[in-house]
Amino acid sequence: MISIKGKTALVTGASRGIGRSIALKLAEHGVNLALSSSSDDTLKPVLQEIRPLGVDVLPCAANLVDPEAPGRVIKKVVENFGGLDILVNNAGIAIPRPICETPADEWDLHMAVNARAPFLFCREAVPYLKKSEIPTIINISSVVGVKGYVNQGAYTASKHALMGMTKVLAQEVHKDNIRVHVISPGGVATDMATKMRPDLDISELATPDEIADIVIFLIVSRGNAVIDEINVRRFSNSPWK
Repeated sequence: MISIKGKTALVTGASRGIGRSIALKLAEHGVNLALSSSSDDTLKPVLQEIRPLGVDVLPCAANLVDPEAPGRVIKKVVENFGGLDILVNNAGIAIPRPICETPADEWDLHMAVNARAPFLFCREAVPYLKKSEIPTIINISSVVGVKGYVNQGAYTASKHALMGMTKVLAQEVHKDNIRVHVISPGGVATDMATKMRPDLDISELATPDEIADIVIFLIVSRGNAVIDEINVRRFSNSPWK
């Protein structure tokens, strides 16, 4: 286990759900944070939770539909903190709809936020991560990154794209000592899960804090053993299903 106190992390989609939990867990470990969300207003509650923990925190509002936004965020982070050690691509959208009823602009929106934005954050962050002692990228995918569920066509396609990009990136930056991980959760008790699967009992779903604990484990367990992908299911679901 290594100490990550004083390191710098950027977490996207940090205003609520999994992103908020990841940000809080990192702050508890003394990590300085850049937090990205759609607006400064959405970040205010989590900023108020983090600031008493004694770490530096930088709000980075960004519209991830804009292909220039990730570059601007990375530049702001580096100018403020002097570098970057950890990138967590967590931001995502999901709109439940049958494929044959999905308009093209909605398909493109999923691809822009869930696949293109993480690609751009990674591309812009790599030159700075190369200078870090613990360069780490963690992409939050989904069970639909490897499976497919009805009424989730655009979301599923975007997460498959994220998985493919992650696999190639991990190989390309391996020589630079940058570790690239992907976490693929099943049902997690978030607003997104209840919107996509209203049939699920939210009390049986994994919690955002449990996913955040996995993120911390991947970062601090920087030994010779490397975990490329972690698949997470809820306890009530059948194993290996």
